[in-house]
Amino acid sequence: MSGLLLRLAGPLQSWGERSAFTPVRDTAPFPTRSALIGMFAAAEGIGREDTGLERYQDLRLTVRVDRPGIRLVDYHTVGGGFPKDRTAATSGGSNKGAAVITRRHYLSDAVFVVAVTAPEETVDRLANALSRPHWAPYLGRRSCVPDEPFLLRRHVDNPEEELRTRVPLSRTAPRMRNDPGEETGTIPVEFLREQPAPGRPAPDSGGPGDTAPADAVDTIDVNDVPVSFAQHGRSHTGRRLHRTVEPVPRDLAGPQDTLIQRLIDYAHLEESA
Repeated sequence: MSGLLLRLAGPLQSWGERSAFTPVRDTAPFPTRSALIGMFAAAEGIGREDTGLERYQDLRLTVRVDRPGIRLVDYHTVGGGFPKDRTAATSGGSNKGAAVITRRHYLSDAVFVVAVTAPEETVDRLANALSRPHWAPYLGRRSCVPDEPFLLRRHVDNPEEELRTRVPLSRTAPRMRNDPGEETGTIPVEFLREQPAPGRPAPDSGGPGDTAPADAVDTIDVNDVPVSFAQHGRSHTGRRLHRTVEPVPRDLAGPQDTLIQRLIDYAHLEESA
């Protein structure tokens, strides 16, 4: 098994948790498996009506939360003040006749780094597709364009270890007088895994909004494993995530004005290896 590393950053992200169109279009606090697999399928040119999602079932995803972002809500209207035939269309081929009002939730200034672990031939296929995507990747919604660098590494032997020890952290290390990390040379960072971290017992369930001290563990049940992306037949099943707050080397964080250069240098290490 090997893997690749993606950095998901941009002005806005939105990782919807519901497949149906609702007046409130929420966002999960982290990238969902459904959205990531949708990104991979789009890069490979697989349409919504196509079958074959089983090709992604062997992927193991680990998310490092560099910055959780700030939740924003956009009051959004479509089709108001027009004759009926110019208002929003319905699934039956007619028009709604009035404005459609939604409240769309986004994460502002969030940054996540995702380790994608899979058999080597799968990693090669995904890396090639993400480097030259059939349809451009986006962060949950088409309006949410990712920053560069996006594909940090095409191939690493142990991508989860890279997250813990080598990938630059998109935040500035805190400088507090009584910060325990000053002595240990580490800072606490949140991770979301599909399997328990090595050497850590399975915990009791907890919610994604809870806070936890370093080394604490909880679980989150989410319904984001895609079965079908068909426009009128989207369906998902559930999975369990293991959330940990783990120490990472303090020197992975640094001044924001050097962040992009540190990320570029890290990405170029693969080219020079």
